[in-house]
Amino acid sequence: MKHRAILMATYAGGLRLGEVRNLRVPDIDVGRKAIRVRQGKGRKDRYVMLSSLLAEVLTTYRELTGVDDLLFPGERHDRPISERAVQRLVARARLKAGIRKRVTPHTLRHCFATHLLEGGTHIRAIQLLLGHRSLRTTTTYTHVADTYIRDTQSPLDRLPPIG
Repeated sequence: MKHRAILMATYAGGLRLGEVRNLRVPDIDVGRKAIRVRQGKGRKDRYVMLSSLLAEVLTTYRELTGVDDLLFPGERHDRPISERAVQRLVARARLKAGIRKRVTPHTLRHCFATHLLEGGTHIRAIQLLLGHRSLRTTTTYTHVADTYIRDTQSPLDRLPPIG
């Protein structure tokens, strides 16, 4: 349950490895449907959306584990799960899913950004969700699928027909 919750939180919030490791119970605001990311890269706090599905999983996870401070503690309950442990669980999930390409925790963040863009989310919103200072950084995450480009209508085609 813990591993599933970590993977889901990483993807659902586009979180960096260190950000998901350091989540605390009070950072999950089910009422506002938000996750507070404390001291992300650049030492800035930000908020990302809390999916309804992730909220359910985290609620069940908390009920089963009784965690009350660190959301994902490591072997020592006063310390977060290790980077290596998260990397290993991503590798195991990749194998279980039959994925042959290399997958890392950062891949989930990249997929988050790409899927938002493909779904029509404005690039500026994605920039804020990822916590990027520069829009240029965000565009490196969003290698747009060919279908997204092909399905985007030219503004010329939206003009009324000429007389």
